[in-house]
Amino acid sequence: MTILCVRFQLPPTHEAALPRLLGLLEEFTPVIEALPPDGALLDLRGAERYFGRGPVEFASLIRVRALALHGVDCVIGAGPGPMLARMALRDAVPGAPQVVPADPDAVTEFLADRPVTALPGVGGATARTLCEYGLDTLGKVAAAPLSTLQRLTGARAGRELHEKASGVDRGRVVPNAASRSLATERPFRHDELDPERHRRALLSTAEELGARLRALEKVCRTLTLTVRYADRSATTRSRTLGEPTAHSSTLTGTAYRMYEALGLQRARVRAIALRAEGLTPAEQASHQLTFDPVDEKVRRIEEVADRARAKFGPHVIGPGTLAA
Repeated sequence: MTILCVRFQLPPTHEAALPRLLGLLEEFTPVIEALPPDGALLDLRGAERYFGRGPVEFASLIRVRALALHGVDCVIGAGPGPMLARMALRDAVPGAPQVVPADPDAVTEFLADRPVTALPGVGGATARTLCEYGLDTLGKVAAAPLSTLQRLTGARAGRELHEKASGVDRGRVVPNAASRSLATERPFRHDELDPERHRRALLSTAEELGARLRALEKVCRTLTLTVRYADRSATTRSRTLGEPTAHSSTLTGTAYRMYEALGLQRARVRAIALRAEGLTPAEQASHQLTFDPVDEKVRRIEEVADRARAKFGPHVIGPGTLAA
């Protein structure tokens, strides 16, 4: 089994382009999992036999067609499972896909010298704990006794960590649709150090997401923050909301809390993106009533602002902080 992880190099106005690019990928296999805002996972299990091609050939065809039909370049990683394909993607460049062979020895060699933070699901706290005990690479984690990892990180987390570091990839490609989420991104003209500018970008993205959700009569259950840095790396955090909502102030507050939890200090940020996931019809959502007159006032103002935007355009009204 071969899995491709594709990331398209989309401009900031990427939301409308991704569904068309997913349609291009469906020419190769129907088993596609969208990874908004700019990527997808493809299961080539049947396509390899049907077309008689390998992962490198598929990667070349996808890149050529994306460039020819949509003017969009891409980078592609391939591996025997979704986790390994995602990790391979980090080493790929346009025109040179990174492929992890299915051979167990090749997988072990690929993982051995990588830092523990390269493993999906390993956050800063877990990485610090492992490094304190000298387990700073995946090779060392794979060689450590399972009981040691479970004592350090917990029974379930330790077992999953040991399996992943050993190259056991139990993930699968789950077909979905890009329309189940909405995203918006704010790139900076220059790598931005100022936390206040970061917060203004968060406010802008949250306001836009809220307005778009309300226009579609949808609410979201989960908010995902992605911060892209000057070295092309990125940090992604997700948080489930207390109740499904399209309320801009709730989205903004959640985005602020996720950002502050990152503790970026003087990070050189290239772009900030927010994604609303788990969309459901607003009519099916419930709202916990409060006795707070301020909350009711803010929601009424929001309704008036939405009517003004619908009549005069999306930028006719907005927070005073963003006026400049």
